[in-house]
Amino acid sequence: MESRPLRYFVAVAEELNFARAAERLGISPPPLSRAIRHLEAELGVTLFERTTHSVALTPAGEVLLAEARVALEALQAAARRAQRAAARERKLVLAVKADGDAGLLEPILERVAAEPGAVPVTVRLCGWQEQPRLLRLGEADAALVYEPFDRTGLDVETLFAEPRVAVLSAAHPLASRDRLGLADLGLRPGDLHPFIDRMRREGRDLAQLLTLIPLGDLVTLLPASVAARYPRPGVAYRPVEDAPPAVLAIAWPQQSRSTATAALIRAAVSVAEAVRAGAVDAQAVRP
Repeated sequence: MESRPLRYFVAVAEELNFARAAERLGISPPPLSRAIRHLEAELGVTLFERTTHSVALTPAGEVLLAEARVALEALQAAARRAQRAAARERKLVLAVKADGDAGLLEPILERVAAEPGAVPVTVRLCGWQEQPRLLRLGEADAALVYEPFDRTGLDVETLFAEPRVAVLSAAHPLASRDRLGLADLGLRPGDLHPFIDRMRREGRDLAQLLTLIPLGDLVTLLPASVAARYPRPGVAYRPVEDAPPAVLAIAWPQQSRSTATAALIRAAVSVAEAVRAGAVDAQAVRP
């Protein structure tokens, strides 16, 4: 099976409209429709239920969509990794969400650099939960990322678990309390990320969030390391006793055989172990 009909199929499956899919692909609808029918004939299954007014995936189409996305990502990743391998200067790319490293990033980089023959590490700053996609596309070798995230195609090592704190306006009635519970915030354990998810969809970052908090009744939960590193006038941080911890992990592609990537992972695990052993401030950990 070639990649082109898979790309055509994914476009139609995501748009559920042949005209919009054709426009997205830069082709006209008739050849797109023929390509889909040829793919169905090749596979011996019906991928779409078509009427004059709608297009819907069949059960076979739903399965193929999930598999096709993985296959197309793998092809793109293979090309990207080959291009990076051909570069004159070898370097590792570590994907990190800005302010999403629990204070471990700097000591990890220092520990890696202290190793003889260490490969330079470049930090790729990215958006909310973008790290797994960068790994699967071959644009990063490893990533620091908070759970939960899509682990498909990735190996993962847990580094650090820290308490969550409520982030709210200093003028909020709850700010007068020393400690809070999820019920005080109108949250249940499964509702920890509604505001963070909204921030991700709107493309906002931590600085924008901390600017918005004092302006209204917005309340969210963040890792305690944020409170330690980002004191802000008008923003109150309060421990939430029954909130599950924020868990930071390092992830990398399952197929990776890079000794340099392995050295980076060992450095991250070593730094995290040192912090757990008693270094309260991660920035105090040195090689």
